[in-house]
Amino acid sequence: MLRFVIEREIPSVGSFDRDQLRGASGASNGALAKLAPRVQWEHSYVAGDKTFCIYLAENEAAIHEHAELSGFPANNITPISSIIDPTTAN
Repeated sequence: MLRFVIEREIPSVGSFDRDQLRGASGASNGALAKLAPRVQWEHSYVAGDKTFCIYLAENEAAIHEHAELSGFPANNITPISSIIDPTTAN
């Protein structure tokens, strides 16, 4: 599986309340159930009018398929080549 960052432009998503976020998560989970095990959602960051989602997928086409099924845009899809954190310096 490859890791991707998906940037989604969703107006006012940063001000969604808990129920709205729960609904969005449910829509994504429904699409993921149809695509399993080809796509897995790790987590998302919500900020302003965007989400930045971390996904594992067999390829970029699977990410596009998830976007179509879930109804959420995949405005930018970036493959991740490496992960670094503070321990990388050790």
